[in-house]
Amino acid sequence: MKFRFIFATFLCMGIFAYAQQGPKKKQSKETVTTTQVTVKDEPKSSADERNIKVESSVVTNHSVNIDGKAVPYKATTGTLPVWDEDGKPIAGLFYTYYERSDVQNRDRRPLLISFNGGPGSASVWMHIAYTGPVVLNIDEEGYPVQPYGYKENPYSILDVADIVYIDPVNTGYSRAVSKDIPTNKFFGVRADIKYLAEWINTFVTRNNRWASPKFLIGESYGTTRVSGLALELQNSQWMYLNGVVLVSPTELGIERSGSVDAALRLPYFAATAWYHKALAADLQGKDLTAMLPEVESFTINELIPAISQGGMLSEEKKKAIAGKVARYSGLSEKVILDYNLNVPTDFFWKELLRDKGFTVGRLDSRYRGIDKMSAGEGPDYNAELTSWLHSFTPAINMYIRNELNYKTDLKYNMFGSVYPWDKSGDQTGDNLRQAMAQNPYLHLLVQSGYYDGACDYFNAKYSMWQLDAAGKLQDRMSWEGYRSGHMMYLRKEDLKMANNHIREFIKKALPKAGEAAKF
Repeated sequence: MKFRFIFATFLCMGIFAYAQQGPKKKQSKETVTTTQVTVKDEPKSSADERNIKVESSVVTNHSVNIDGKAVPYKATTGTLPVWDEDGKPIAGLFYTYYERSDVQNRDRRPLLISFNGGPGSASVWMHIAYTGPVVLNIDEEGYPVQPYGYKENPYSILDVADIVYIDPVNTGYSRAVSKDIPTNKFFGVRADIKYLAEWINTFVTRNNRWASPKFLIGESYGTTRVSGLALELQNSQWMYLNGVVLVSPTELGIERSGSVDAALRLPYFAATAWYHKALAADLQGKDLTAMLPEVESFTINELIPAISQGGMLSEEKKKAIAGKVARYSGLSEKVILDYNLNVPTDFFWKELLRDKGFTVGRLDSRYRGIDKMSAGEGPDYNAELTSWLHSFTPAINMYIRNELNYKTDLKYNMFGSVYPWDKSGDQTGDNLRQAMAQNPYLHLLVQSGYYDGACDYFNAKYSMWQLDAAGKLQDRMSWEGYRSGHMMYLRKEDLKMANNHIREFIKKALPKAGEAAKF
């Protein structure tokens, strides 16, 4: 179950290929140009040293074609320290920082600070599959192909913003300086937010980015992280943001127990059943986004009240509600009644295609898996995760070493141990609300995949409704949905669309010259 928890509130990911050996020196329209210019305290790669260097950097120069235009940029890859209360380094965080190199004045140049989730997951996913200058060598729907590798990303947002990808402690190449450092300095909702806010202060100061408009982006558990950071940066670092992007958000500490929790997953069930052509002909004949509002309305107006009644619900009414749930979920009415209208997601992933011999993926239900037995209450494994690790692990190791020239014998942790993780004190949704209430410049964009069963799209909408219960922040909040899963950007069409949404969001969140921060 540890593995499932890492990935549960987790993720967010990407990268690609010229060939297994990396791009050739001669540039073409389909390669990324690389020229090393600076190496400072380059990490050693030797048999007697496999420890983190708390401070190191390697600088390389590159160019990428975005929307048909060449964008030159500098990549800085390395580590910066995490400080304790006495100003001593207790960890080194690995980061990759991309700066557009033809910008003369960075005072108005946006800076995007990027985290993934887990909480024990590296920043690899969005780094090499979404917003960065390279993307994975995968097919147009996101499935792996060989040879593994990467290629330039024509949809990267590097044309409009500089980006830094950060790996928290025990992810990527980030490590504590000693096993004697207490893990509660890093591993917990509040500890994670506190030390990362301090680290961001160090990074922004070292790179002279205090004047720049700043944005946070997080995926999966990374949305918990950046929601908390939005307020922590304001209150403890006196650093004010222009925007926060939540990609496949978690529950953000917002309560949704009982009937609400049981009912909110139905629209995701409906989307997945529609994709696998498991719905009645009249529903199947509608487009996805034309069909879902009907399910959403039923969920809010009928299913939540019905489940809330429990044993007081009449048998006649219960059967009528079960019939509708069956119609929208692709499951049988008997199964719905057997579960008292509260079908677990694990069972749904196993049951939907059971008669066809397949399970469906948890993080992206377009993916199908094969179990040892058709019987059972849940899948043997996460079909989508197995597929993704095919593509990501070789690519990130090749890219950092061969393209960014960062050499180390440390293992790049796609997932690292962050246990025990202290989950108490998660009020990150309200933290984000407070940050927006206190900062008129701060905008919010939420991105969800319709086929994500871990951080489903309708729960993301619910979080937005509860986050702004008074309805006073609506003009600064927006939601976008995509026809893919947790990592919607793995699908080529959504990669382009989702990056464009971020690009437009950044532009919208930048105040006009002389526009004051006031209500």
